Formats: sequence, structure tokens, C-alpha cells
Amino acid sequence: MTDFTKIGAAVIGTGFIGTVHLEALRRMGVPVVGVLGSSPERGAERAAALGVKTFASLKDVLADPAVQVVHVTSPNVAHYPQVKQILAAGRHVICEKPLAMTSAQSAEMVQIAKASGKVAAVCYNIRFYPLNQQARGMVAAGELGDIRLISGQYHQDWLAKPTDWNWRLEADQGGTLRSVGDIGTHWVDLTSFIIGQKASAVFADLSTFVPVRQKPKGPVETFSTATGASEPREITTDDAALILLRFPNGAKGVMSTSQISHGRKNALTWEIAGSAASAAWAAENPDQLWIGHRDAPNQIMPRDASLMNALGAAAARLPGGHVEGFADTFRALFAQVYSDVAKGSRSADATYASFEDGHYEMQICDAVLTSAKEGRWVEIGG
Repeated sequence: MTDFTKIGAAVIGTGFIGTVHLEALRRMGVPVVGVLGSSPERGAERAAALGVKTFASLKDVLADPAVQVVHVTSPNVAHYPQVKQILAAGRHVICEKPLAMTSAQSAEMVQIAKASGKVAAVCYNIRFYPLNQQARGMVAAGELGDIRLISGQYHQDWLAKPTDWNWRLEADQGGTLRSVGDIGTHWVDLTSFIIGQKASAVFADLSTFVPVRQKPKGPVETFSTATGASEPREITTDDAALILLRFPNGAKGVMSTSQISHGRKNALTWEIAGSAASAAWAAENPDQLWIGHRDAPNQIMPRDASLMNALGAAAARLPGGHVEGFADTFRALFAQVYSDVAKGSRSADATYASFEDGHYEMQICDAVLTSAKEGRWVEIGG
């Protein structure tokens, strides 16, 4: 078993996700050397609340010999320059999704990561709900037969009102695509991971249902409600999307994203129909995997390592009946990454998202944008 206490980490970003990263690392026993905030004042305030030291700059982070791994949870626009500096300094990196602002940036990041020889992961944590690993193992073993249809959604409501605000709303901070780039790439990455193949073409329709929003004059943390003085801002990024997908084996997919669906907090669902059986899973009920049959009773598989295949059991930590949720996925992902850090390179059987996977998601975004503008099917990476 890897001794995680010998691997020091730093976290860039002190908001919601940065805090999740830090808490998962502490659960593993990884020493968190310090955090880097969006400003010295913000960093110092949050560092004090989290009980760690604060760094004044990324240069200071990379000058600290105790830091071996850097977690990038900053706004999307900062991923590309920060990751380049981190890898150039000989550190391993875990970057939040999406990997970059453009596919040109992500392509360069793939090459830089390869040349560095360091472990480079993208934080698509939803892969690490144990029953998603179980589903991947089932598909690989042929238990669903030939994959025919993949369907589902990722819906939230935290940007449903004109007064809701977050930096992701602005294209220069979050990218041209928002619901697709933020939660849509999660869904595409997860379903691609489960079925073992990536979509080859898309047809997309994008919508901005709230064209003008009130931007607060102070900072707002993700999923929190803004108060106080504000100013109107025109919104160009997508509130929702409808996307059709084609896969190399002839399978078809359909998915929707939404950040304006009242009552849906984190509603990611997928259903995979194969020639022998079907399976379905929902993030808001993560400890149950539905398995559908034509000629036998349907099944509900609980997250119980004693009942699961090797992939699923390896990701499960708690006994059956003790719910494993969102925060647990980060611990499971980081445990795999840090085990590879200790070895010095990515393991052949690793199941966390690579920079190549992150680059593919950026190519998906390119294809979605082109399809929505031109009203046609678009090949991914073409």
C-alpha cells in the first residue's frame, strides 16, 4: 500500500472544488503544504479557515521542495498557463475539467505532459462512483452485449434565475461553452469510459434562456447565492444543450445538459442499452445500479464490494449500505493518481482521465459549437 504521507501537495483555488480537493487529500493522509488563492487576501482568509499556509504566487508554490503534486482548481482560463508552469517545474498535476479553453491549448498540454514524464490527470471524478466502475467492467465482460443506445442527462438548477451568478457565465473566464464544457463533458467522459469507446460525431442545439443576468460587484462562490449591489451583463454562453452522438461501432447517443432546471441539483443520469441487457445509473442515487432484462426480472445491484466485479470492488471503500457519495469519488480518484505518483508514471490499468481524455473533451466542444452554428453533423477532431 502506498504511503501517501510522503507526497506533499498544493491546491490552486480555495473555492468549493478546491476545498473538496483539500479535504479528500487529508482523508488519504497526504500532507497539504498550502493553497494559492485568487488574490493574496482571499488566499490568506481561506487558508486560515482551512488550517494551511497560503502561497503568494504560483512561483512560490513551485519553489517549495515539499510540493510534489499540484491540484489546479482555478477558473478555466487559468488552467493552460498554470499547468504549463507546473509541468515545466517537474511537478505532477491534477487539473480540474475542462482541461483548457481551446483544443489547441489542450493539444499542446498533452504533448507537454508526455515530454515531462510526470503523472497528469484530469479530474473527471464521476468515473469513481464505484458502480460506474462496475458498469465499465460489465461492458468489457460482454454482459450487456453489443452497445446500441446511450442516453441521459446532466441537469442542475444553480443558474436558473437572472440573479444567479458565477465566473463560468463569462466566456473569457469559463470558455465559449458553459453547460456543455462544465457538466456536459462530465457526461460524455463518463459514458465513453463505461462503454470503452468515444463518440465520432455530434449534432447539437444550444440555448441561452437567460440572456441578461445581474453580476454582483463582489465575489461569489460556486453554488452560493449572491447578494448586494449588481450590474446587468449580457450572457452568450449556453444555459442548456441537446446533443446527438454517433459512435464508431454504430451505437447512437442522446444527451441533454441544463443549468436552469429548477429542483435538479446534480441530476446526472445515464442508460445504456445493449443487445443482451441494459443498465442505468443516477448520481442522485449513486449506490444503486439498475440492470434491465427482456426475459428475466430486472435487477437492482447495490454498491457492495462482495457482490461487485473487480473494477467496482476496487473503487468501493465502505461496506454495503453505507452510502458513498460525491466527496468519496475524489478520494478514490486521488488514491489512484497518488499511487502512480509514487511509482513515477501512469499504471497500465489506471482508470482516471488522462490529458488525452481531456483533449478529446475539448474536441467535443469544438464539434458541438460548429454543429450548433451550422446545423449539421460534425466529426469530432476532424
